[in-house]
Amino acid sequence: MKLLRGPIVFSLFASVMLAAFWPQTDPSQKEMVLMQTVLRGLERYHYNPQTIDDGFSQKVFKLYLENIDGAKRFFTQEDIGKLSVHETRLDDQALAGDFEFFNLSQELLDAGMRKTQTYYREILAQPFDFTKTESVELDGEKREWAKNDAELRDYWERYLKYEALTRYVESMQDQEKETDASVEKKTPEQLEKESREKVLEMFDRWYDRLFKLKRDDRMSQYVNAITGIYDPHTNYFKPIDKENFDIRFSGRLEGIGARLMSDGDYTKVSEVVVGGPAWKGKELEENDIIQKVAQGDEEPVDIKGMLIDDVVQLVRGAKGTEVRLTVKKGDGTVKVVSITRDVVILDERFAKSLLLEGANAGEKIGYLYLPSFYADFENPNGRNCAEDVAAELDKLKAAGVDGIILDLRNNGGGSLRDVVKMSGYFVERGPIVQVRARNQEAEVLSDVDPRVQYDGPVVVLVNNFSASASEILAAALQDYGRAVIVGSNSTFGKGTVQRFVDLDRVVSPAFTDVKPLGEIKLTTQKFYRINGGSTQLKGVTPDIVLPDNYHYITAGEKEENFAMSWTEIKPVAYEQNVLRLGHLDEVKRRSQERLRSSAVFQQVDANARRFERQSKFSNYPLAQNEYQNLEDRIAAEAKVFENMFEQVVNPKVLNIPADLPGMEGDESKQARNKDFIDTTAKDVYIREAIMILHDIIDLERLATRN
Repeated sequence: MKLLRGPIVFSLFASVMLAAFWPQTDPSQKEMVLMQTVLRGLERYHYNPQTIDDGFSQKVFKLYLENIDGAKRFFTQEDIGKLSVHETRLDDQALAGDFEFFNLSQELLDAGMRKTQTYYREILAQPFDFTKTESVELDGEKREWAKNDAELRDYWERYLKYEALTRYVESMQDQEKETDASVEKKTPEQLEKESREKVLEMFDRWYDRLFKLKRDDRMSQYVNAITGIYDPHTNYFKPIDKENFDIRFSGRLEGIGARLMSDGDYTKVSEVVVGGPAWKGKELEENDIIQKVAQGDEEPVDIKGMLIDDVVQLVRGAKGTEVRLTVKKGDGTVKVVSITRDVVILDERFAKSLLLEGANAGEKIGYLYLPSFYADFENPNGRNCAEDVAAELDKLKAAGVDGIILDLRNNGGGSLRDVVKMSGYFVERGPIVQVRARNQEAEVLSDVDPRVQYDGPVVVLVNNFSASASEILAAALQDYGRAVIVGSNSTFGKGTVQRFVDLDRVVSPAFTDVKPLGEIKLTTQKFYRINGGSTQLKGVTPDIVLPDNYHYITAGEKEENFAMSWTEIKPVAYEQNVLRLGHLDEVKRRSQERLRSSAVFQQVDANARRFERQSKFSNYPLAQNEYQNLEDRIAAEAKVFENMFEQVVNPKVLNIPADLPGMEGDESKQARNKDFIDTTAKDVYIREAIMILHDIIDLERLATRN
């Protein structure tokens, strides 16, 4: 069924208004409201709204099946045939708030899970024959759906045999390495049996988690198959998912300051966050098992078998409130731990810097690491990356650095406001990025502050996983000629801007009973460089490309489903007079010369070619001798490269003196700082960035003399 966009809005409005007169206690009513509100939000706000028709339905159908059974472990062709009846009906069902297809998919998925659980338990009860020549294809995209149950079971037999074989071979190797004569060696039969037991335990835990998923968890998958057709960064967030997103984005939460994990039916403490209320209390420890959770003086809730998200919801809470945890300690004792919740700061997400020795005696280089463009929009006194980076620049300037390396590798982006402000630290004033909403002229976001926080030479380090805001900053400084961009053959290629829409705020007050609905993060704008080009799909191409492990593998936005296209708009006028790098060609030439003579980067290139070969391999032999030969070959190839980055290449890495008092008496912070320094000391990419800065300084000095 094909509907034009105008009627979509009307039909959604009409259905929501009609439903407003009905009681909203039925879960199916909540799902109807959720689906129609999501579609309404997408139609109103998304940069590239879709026509909800049969073609759209077919895309959703395919993406949803990939999401719930991409490895083709549960469904057969018979199941797919039953589902295919709805392939062109999902548009009509979504608009009507009908979940016939979703319900059928869950019924078939549950049946497939129960069926395959029987398979793996029966199969793992019998010994495997590791002498038989056969293989298993692990990549679901390279396999068809099993024709019937017999073919599906055959796949499971080979899949389980592979899992057992990997553990069996590993146990054999460990036993061969054992030098203690008092340790009794196990027979091949015993090792084979133990390998099956380990696989059984792994699958029992996995299926336990699968069966515990609630309907709203699965509904979230279905809604995200619909949002995913718009673009890969448009997603639906259940309330707990949005809460987790905010924590990652801001680096701040209100709670007890402990990371939790599922361990079978139990919830275990995986880490106590340094500086948080649990850490201050000294009673809750890593590996403690939480049995019950109570709010203040209320009766405790037994959390055995509860989903980790539900446990987290009970443990988190507002600052100043009390939570009482009944925990089982490692020695078997049970203790009630009372914790008053407080603000917890996850400081590993924040900007930090070091001092490095330059290529020549007396040269001092500042290294500024920024893991994300974080901001705490919910708290006016919260931290944001722009202010933190400004503070780090002040400390580096006070230390008298001759140049700065800004490391944006693996930085997935974040706050648009902060990246505009931060880019302005290196130029007087002027445009930073162009942002365009649908059917509108581009808006130019500019640095309006005439101050230049740092006027020296800058190298920006990027890689394939530097995305979004990272690409805005790299592109702006590259267009201005203000910095040399160094790194992978391109950045990620995410040239879009997202915003959150709180679904609770856009439905009628009559729907109080269905709240909370959650939020949708949707793409509302595309951003463009000030030279008019987009970073979408193409990313930012560095001035100097350094090979890494992904050098020959296609990565980034172009690999995503339904990625938006690359486009171009008019450039805007821009200029800067802070520092013009007039010798870029010579800087590139010197770097390329070093790369050609660098044994490490030659190894990196060879390893990247190995990565490319290995990424295409997914069909594994199941005979022990063939598998062992394959593993020996892979291990031998890997061994050549295993110590590539173990040598210290940056011998003098120091903390900024102003940072040292904050670490005194805190062993955990000191340990993290030591790891930061050690990693930096062995980083060959930072070393090459130091050399590039030296070349810039040297060439500028020569030009001044002449």
